[in-house]
Amino acid sequence: MSEKNYIFKNARVIDPARGIDAITDVGVSDGKIADPGKVVKPEVVNLTGKVLAPGFIDLHVHLRQPGNNMAETIASGTAAAAAGGFTSIVAMPNTNPPADNAGAIEFLRQTAAHTGVVRVLPCGCMTKGYEGKEMAGIGSLKAAGVVALSDDGKCIQNHSLMRHVVEYAKSFNLPILDHCEENTLAAEGVVNEGKWSVLLGIAGISGASEELMVARNIILSRQIGWKIHMQHVSVKESVELLRNARKQGILVSGEATPHHLTLNDECIKTYDTNYKMNPPLRSEADRLALIEGIADGTITVIATDHAPHTQTSKLVEFDCAPFGIIGLETALSLCYTELVAKGVIDLPKLVKLFTTGPAEVLGFEDYSLADGNCADIVIFDPTKKYTVDADKFKSKSRNTPFNGQQVQGKVCATLVGGRMVYQEL
Repeated sequence: MSEKNYIFKNARVIDPARGIDAITDVGVSDGKIADPGKVVKPEVVNLTGKVLAPGFIDLHVHLRQPGNNMAETIASGTAAAAAGGFTSIVAMPNTNPPADNAGAIEFLRQTAAHTGVVRVLPCGCMTKGYEGKEMAGIGSLKAAGVVALSDDGKCIQNHSLMRHVVEYAKSFNLPILDHCEENTLAAEGVVNEGKWSVLLGIAGISGASEELMVARNIILSRQIGWKIHMQHVSVKESVELLRNARKQGILVSGEATPHHLTLNDECIKTYDTNYKMNPPLRSEADRLALIEGIADGTITVIATDHAPHTQTSKLVEFDCAPFGIIGLETALSLCYTELVAKGVIDLPKLVKLFTTGPAEVLGFEDYSLADGNCADIVIFDPTKKYTVDADKFKSKSRNTPFNGQQVQGKVCATLVGGRMVYQEL
């Protein structure tokens, strides 16, 4: 039950699942989308000039709880998600201990129910102990409520084991979200293998390490007939493999992160550890290939790979710093600035990448603003320009390379089940 009923008037409503892009009114009654004419005792909010859309879904979030509450908690991570317009986030299982059993999933669900402000969708490990050696109890994970399986941060190197995981995942109707990296080609590198790794004398990660596992997953998806989603695609060869596979009807998909869409490996010349992530920032040619993949529909999801780290853990030598940056609170703005403001895609396409794209991976049907559906809503101002200020983030961490950057497109409000969980209207 929502705290209030609403009528949002004069909004530009973008609802990709129903092909709607129009100025209209939207009602919210008892936590559900409703005909505005039937809403009882509403609070009326004028949204002239603003966009109202289904709440964003992030397939790729690290909440760090349990194990590293100094960097993030479920409370702070979900608050950051709400500030970014996300109403549902998929929590990666590489916590400490890993989410490889029903007890760990129940902890996540209970903690999220008590301290979270957006929907936390549990993801279970593919392998026991997150070690890549033995398949986890997928049936018990499904019964505990996971929506997907992943060993994100690692990649199963044993192809036979991966095959069995995909077969079991299919039998339990769970999509695979895979971090594609072949370990021997990655060679314990820390940046992209290329011009800048050579100039700076830093060990590189070959793009072929990703390409090889993307190809492996395409083969397994074709053979087994099940969904494998490629996390944080970063090289042009992976984009081309996905493009060809999807044309053949193979059940694979891919996501791009805002940082891989906006930055390249030249950024590492400052040795700023906020530019260290895995997969690493790649070449400008790779970045442009990702943008092309977004534009032509090869890449159907934008996900943040929100990876919080404490300030002290990042204030070390580049080689020693942990991989990852935070991204929930800057995702919309960065992608609007890079993709929509520059004319690469239109705004409905961007909304689709944050809504129906991830919903399709998870198998969610009718993720839309149709009457009677749950009122998970984002409201944002596409014209609003502002400067990123990490000190104002809801996240506990500040590890972003975008602090101080001018961007366009600002989230104004987020509703989960009709309840306002973030508001700057």
